[in-house]
Amino acid sequence: MLSWARAWRLPHRGLGSSSPSFSRVPVAPSSSHGGTQARPVPLSYRLLDGEAAHPPLVFLHGLFGCKANFNSVAKALAQQTGRRVLTVDARNHGDSPHSPDMSYEAMSQDLQDLLPQLGLVPCVLIGHSMGGRTAMLLALQRPELVERLIAVDISPVESTSSSNFPRYVAAMRAVDIPEEASLSSARKLADEKLSSVIQSITIRQLLLTNLVEVDRRFMWRLNLDALAQHLDKILNFPPRQETYSGPALFLLGGNSQFVLPSHHPEIRRLFPRAQMQTVPNASHWVHSDRPQDFMAAVRDFLD
Repeated sequence: MLSWARAWRLPHRGLGSSSPSFSRVPVAPSSSHGGTQARPVPLSYRLLDGEAAHPPLVFLHGLFGCKANFNSVAKALAQQTGRRVLTVDARNHGDSPHSPDMSYEAMSQDLQDLLPQLGLVPCVLIGHSMGGRTAMLLALQRPELVERLIAVDISPVESTSSSNFPRYVAAMRAVDIPEEASLSSARKLADEKLSSVIQSITIRQLLLTNLVEVDRRFMWRLNLDALAQHLDKILNFPPRQETYSGPALFLLGGNSQFVLPSHHPEIRRLFPRAQMQTVPNASHWVHSDRPQDFMAAVRDFLD
């Protein structure tokens, strides 16, 4: 019988209010550190047990997401493949610690620290959007840790489709919720506030999963300070000269414009064994729009 082996890594400091000039919704404070070298933070994760004979699957979520985004497909793929499956909260997301550094180099370093600790290398890295770029960078930097790579609807080239993300951050920062509100009414109020800027119900629902109640106060689990400060880094990919020679699958949403034909030369320069596959009738969130097609593509790529 499959069972979840759970481990949560929580922020080192307690929750508190952010500066009123930045956001009136309390957020967990950032922990500071000196120097320019990326310092790993202890990520929150869930590990689904399986056989150790094959490389485990490691899922990395996108911007504004969390490890729970992959719960259903992770459990199904563990059952279908018999492999261990890890889902991870990126720094400044979910239950992972907050940090003022939000670069891909820092997010890659977090995984370089975590995966060997858990005995999960080499692994199959499956990253969506921001998580896909983190996976790409890790594969380029430490190819011995990555048996194969799946990047979900993202490329190492900036896409104009991500230009709305700064508006999402600004809209979340503008939400003001009274302390006496219930969680359901708080989410309804936040949804109404966000709807004036974000028309997509799917995107609003994704953002609202980050609204939580702590000590009868509402806060965003996301570190909006760090996201707002470093969005330019997140929406781009750090220039690299090395290549990853392992198998790579770029799994694209048929209704998405995040990966364009003009991106293909750069993809093939960095990942010479890259395959391109499109999932019809899927938006940027391929795994939630078409979970069966998504899992079939993953299984086929593992064979």
